[in-house]
Amino acid sequence: MLRLAVTGADGFLGWHVRTLLRALGRPEPVVVTRTDLTDPDAVAAKLAGVDRVLHLAGVNRGDPAQVAAGNVQLAAQLAHGLRRCPAPPAVVFANSVQAGNGTPYGDAKATAAAILADTGAALDDLLLPNLYGEHGRPFYNSVVATFCRLLASGDPPQVQLDRDMELVHATDAAARLVGEPAGGSWDPAMPALRIGVGELAHRLTGFADAYRRGEIPPLRDRHDVRLFNTYRSHVFPSGVPMPLPRRSDARGELVETVKVHDGGGQSFCSGSHPGVTRGEHFHLAKIERFVVLRGSAEIALRRVGHADVVRFAVAGDEPVAVDMPTMWAHRITNTGPGELVTLFWTNEIFDPDRPDTYPEPVDLPVLVPSAVVAG
Repeated sequence: MLRLAVTGADGFLGWHVRTLLRALGRPEPVVVTRTDLTDPDAVAAKLAGVDRVLHLAGVNRGDPAQVAAGNVQLAAQLAHGLRRCPAPPAVVFANSVQAGNGTPYGDAKATAAAILADTGAALDDLLLPNLYGEHGRPFYNSVVATFCRLLASGDPPQVQLDRDMELVHATDAAARLVGEPAGGSWDPAMPALRIGVGELAHRLTGFADAYRRGEIPPLRDRHDVRLFNTYRSHVFPSGVPMPLPRRSDARGELVETVKVHDGGGQSFCSGSHPGVTRGEHFHLAKIERFVVLRGSAEIALRRVGHADVVRFAVAGDEPVAVDMPTMWAHRITNTGPGELVTLFWTNEIFDPDRPDTYPEPVDLPVLVPSAVVAG
C-alpha cells in the first residue's frame, strides 16, 4: 500500500483526498504544513519512507502578484525539501488546465510544474479543470461554492459572464491523485460536466427552491446528485431539521415524509430498543433522510476529519426530516423508554457491491494523558 504525504491537506481538495482515503481504509497521509515547507530539512524528514507526495498547496485568489508569487514559492519550497531526500518520493502536482495561459495564476502554475520537474523526482503533472464539491469555500474555490452559499443565504446567484466550463467533482480528482481505480462512487477518469454559468445558476436555484420545501429535486445523473450534495453542505446545519407537512382528520393523522421529483430510491423502517444506536458511518454520495415516527432519539453528526459534533433531539410527536450530509459520520440513538420507530429513505437502492457506506464513529476517542511516574 502506497504511503502518501500531502501539502495543502486542510484545503478544499486536501480534505476530499483525506476523506476518500478514510473511506478506503488507507492510513492517514503524512501532512506537510506550510510551516514545514519553510524548512527543507523538516520536509525531507517528513518525506522519509513516503512513496508519493501530493502537492495540493496553492493560492487561488487574491492580488495577482501575490497569487503568482505564492504558487511559485510553495513549489520551490517543496523542491528544496525533495533535494534533501536520499530517496525522494514521486510527486503528483495538482496543476491547472489554466497553466501557461498568460495569466499570473496560469503562468505561475506552469512555473511551479517546471520547478518540481527539475528536482529529478518522478512527476505526475495533473492538469485539473474547475473542481466543485462539498464544503468548498465561496468566492475562492469555485463558482459552484459561491452560488450555493448565496442560495443558502436566500440570495439569487449573479451571473457576470455566461460562458461554458467543465466541472469535475473533487472526489473524482482525489481518486486520480491517490491512484485509486474506479469503484464505489468515484471515477479517476474525472468525467466532467460541461455547463454554462447561467445554466449552473438555474439548476442550483431549482435545487434550492425544491429543498426549501423539504423536497428532493430531479436528480438525473451523478453530477446532479453531487451538485445537490454540494448545495446541501451549505445549508447544514442551519437548515435542519426540516418540518414535515401533516394532515389530520377523524381517521387520524398523515405525515408527508419524502417527496422526490422524477426519482425513486429506497425506503425502509426500523424499530430500535431503548439505548440502541444505528449508523456510525458516512457516505460519499448517497443522500439519506431520517424521520422518527414514534419514540424519541438523538441524531448526532460529525464532519469527517473534524471534531465538532452536531446533535438534534427528535421525536415522533413532532416528526421532522433530518438529511445526512455527505462525508459526515452520523448515528441515531433511541433516547426514550420505549421502541423507536424510524423511517429511512435513500436516493438509491442498496447495492451490496457498492454500498457507499464507510464505518466512522461520530464521537472521537478521548485521549487521556499518560500518568507521570515519579522516579
